[in-house]
Amino acid sequence: MHIELRHLKTVREIHRQGGLARAAEVLNITQSALSHQIKGIEEQAGVDLFVRRAKPMRLSAAGMRMLRLAERILPEIEALEEEFRALREGKTGRLHIAIECHACFDWLLPTMSAFRRAWPEVDVDIRPGLAFNALPALAREEVDVVISSDPEALPGITFHPLFDYEPRLVVAAGNALAHKPEIVPEDLREQLLITYPVDRTRLDVFTQLLAPAKVEPRAVRQVELTAVILMLVASDRGVSVLPDWVLRQVEGNPDYAILPLAGRPSRRLYAAVRDADARLPFMAHFLQLGRTEPARLGLVTAPGT
Repeated sequence: MHIELRHLKTVREIHRQGGLARAAEVLNITQSALSHQIKGIEEQAGVDLFVRRAKPMRLSAAGMRMLRLAERILPEIEALEEEFRALREGKTGRLHIAIECHACFDWLLPTMSAFRRAWPEVDVDIRPGLAFNALPALAREEVDVVISSDPEALPGITFHPLFDYEPRLVVAAGNALAHKPEIVPEDLREQLLITYPVDRTRLDVFTQLLAPAKVEPRAVRQVELTAVILMLVASDRGVSVLPDWVLRQVEGNPDYAILPLAGRPSRRLYAAVRDADARLPFMAHFLQLGRTEPARLGLVTAPGT
């Protein structure tokens, strides 16, 4: 027996409308075509699905069994069709974000709050646990966006510029470096450096300052949370290089001194996205928010965005 979705829709609509004429009109077919379809189903099943002598036309016991099947299956099919339609129109989808930038939560969370208000049907998740393998995960479609300051040439993936920032040194007001006009690599040789727990190749203090000069700090301490880093710095238990947007929260605080690095290196943050997804309306809006929301925090939008 070969049952198609149109057969289930036919049985359900005749039951709902109480007759062939009204059901044919709803199904947008002729009454003759509908009668032929019913006959074909009954021939396959070997049983009558309708009591034809009844007025209005009603289902037989076998027809009621088929109706129960229709009422179980068709709503799921219709929900799936609606979901696919929303996906085609870009109204829903998935936005899973991996972060290679440990301090990014300070601007990303307000950005995501604005995004969720605009796109409540999009499945949003932030996955910092993929930080060390974020770009391969993006290529495998395990995540949909990677926030990174290290663009790479990857097929099918574009790094969309978001905003520029400047790494700066923060020290306790009583630290010996507090009154220097700028920080050179040698200044950190005798300091305990506090960093996020990520590889050195992803830390601005090493890539922009120490590694080129072949200078090592006295010691390195890794700390997960920005608030804890700032607390340790305030008590002069170490120094740290952080993005300028992070340090805005302690600007003017007498416990801290914020100092530029030699050469005032500028960095740029990107959102890496698969090219096929960048055209989705919700993704395009996320990229827009990724530039406009940081601007509200006083960050400099990357030129050309």
